[in-house]
Amino acid sequence: MGSTEGVSAARIEPSADVDERAEIGPGSTVWHLAQVREHARIGADCIVGRGAYVGPGVRIGDRVKLQNHALVYEPAVVEDGVFVGPAAVLTNDLYPRSVDVDGRLKRGDDWHARGVTLREGCSIGGRAVLVAGVTVGRWALVAAGAVVHRDVPDFALVAGVPARRIKWVGRAGEPLEDAGDGRWRCPRTGEQYVEKDGLLAEAAER
Repeated sequence: MGSTEGVSAARIEPSADVDERAEIGPGSTVWHLAQVREHARIGADCIVGRGAYVGPGVRIGDRVKLQNHALVYEPAVVEDGVFVGPAAVLTNDLYPRSVDVDGRLKRGDDWHARGVTLREGCSIGGRAVLVAGVTVGRWALVAAGAVVHRDVPDFALVAGVPARRIKWVGRAGEPLEDAGDGRWRCPRTGEQYVEKDGLLAEAAER
């Protein structure tokens, strides 16, 4: 698509299914066979990969990448700069059932959806599953194939089933080096971090 006053319009492939009530920000691309449901809002400069799904009312910030076949169920909130790997799933039902106790097919009003929240800059590895209601902290990293059933702290690298923290990572995404006395250092950028009470923050924040 063309440009308007120097700002690129959204690009939506013809095979994508984007509801007319959805909002797609400038510079964003929705690739083949992706589906974006009603009232979803996608920010600027995002990529929605082939076959990805964005549920009704989902909120996605700027510069987010949803890789192929990522499934983001409502009412998820995805902040700026987040990466969601291929075939990752953000679920929304803690006790899923197809039917109610009387054997009738459940409808939208029969249960309460609980969305996953992905904070700024975090990354979700391919085929990871995030259980309804969890929050993944800023710049955290969820390993491929992990099952996340509880909140992930900022800058944590979690892996496994169920997911547990195995390292700390910096904003560059690389594991941090232990600098002693509760301090950690990014090997790529030299940024310093401070650990206190099981949490990590950039040194300037302390």
